[in-house]
Amino acid sequence: MATETLRSETPRDAQDAAELLRACAADGIAVRITGGATKDWGRPGGEYGVRLLTGALGDVVEHNRGDLTAVLQAGVPLRALDETLADAGQMLALDPPLGAGDAATVGGAVAAGDSGPLRHRYGAARDLVLGMTVALSDGSLAQAGSKVIKNVAGYDLAKLFSGSFGTLGLITSVTVRLHPRPPDHATAAGATDDPALLRDAALALAASSLEAQALDVRWEADEGLVLARFAGIAATEQAAAAERLLAETGVQARTVEDDAELWTAQRARQRSAGGAGVRVSGRSTQLADACAAAHAVGATLVGRAALGLWWMALPAAAPAELVESVARLREALRPSPCVVLDAPAGVRAQLDPWDHPEDSALALMRRVKARFDPTATCNPGVFVGGI
Repeated sequence: MATETLRSETPRDAQDAAELLRACAADGIAVRITGGATKDWGRPGGEYGVRLLTGALGDVVEHNRGDLTAVLQAGVPLRALDETLADAGQMLALDPPLGAGDAATVGGAVAAGDSGPLRHRYGAARDLVLGMTVALSDGSLAQAGSKVIKNVAGYDLAKLFSGSFGTLGLITSVTVRLHPRPPDHATAAGATDDPALLRDAALALAASSLEAQALDVRWEADEGLVLARFAGIAATEQAAAAERLLAETGVQARTVEDDAELWTAQRARQRSAGGAGVRVSGRSTQLADACAAAHAVGATLVGRAALGLWWMALPAAAPAELVESVARLREALRPSPCVVLDAPAGVRAQLDPWDHPEDSALALMRRVKARFDPTATCNPGVFVGGI
């Protein structure tokens, strides 16, 4: 487990952050990079001397309404950004679950590879980032995009740093693609207590010509729900068509026009309240097996029906019981990776949160880490293989 942080530092700007990392690297001090401090994912990590906070990097540098792009510093809170963009009729299609008072930041969400139901249509964080500036442990700034400070030849920084958990360096700003904010929404919901029927209904919607903004599933207390959300002026008509398709598959279907609370609750189920949260990366055709595995350990399941991505929330229990439940999930769903996200540090210390074997991909990741952070200054130990 990480020891108590000796001191906290809040860089004023990107250059200040780069200089802080350089000084820490020179002194052999490990740095724990922190955004809104809303997630403690990955391995518990090692001994840190400095906690780097991005709170001062909180500006919307540019908002190009006509081009549907924005340049955002890493510390911009997602909730505040959403409110700002709403005034312009636009949105950043990055919608991880946010609780009351949640301080999650743009940089933190990108670094953690976090996402929500909008991933179905708009892709992951790495697909929304057009450019990026990062501070490296040698004191330099590297940038991919139109405004170049220093290019790193041969690397796509936006994709490389997205989901890197801060182990390669500090994301100081991102240039992102925005999308128009739809004026209306409506959701077709289909319910069933049969996991195979839930799978078939979700696959039928995914294969149809209907263009859903989000296509999600839920399995909780032996009941399944498939949710297809549509946006725009024809949202209600499309939801009605999806309702008819769901009814044809044999599920009990209905249309929900006032659906905001429905989707807020769906996002919230991606997080575990006091237990352990496990993200499973599988195939959409495995949904019935995933529901069975969740049922066997008393977990709830939500996820992206067409992408084969599911989040399972295990209820609060003793650490040993949670570790055993994770082991059962992994055994039932192998070889699909089951990554432990939300969990007490004591649980994460007793297992490998990443469930990743030693292989050629891990060897490549270690070489990339050595290229960008040769002194192992940035978030050492938290990533796959102890990177």
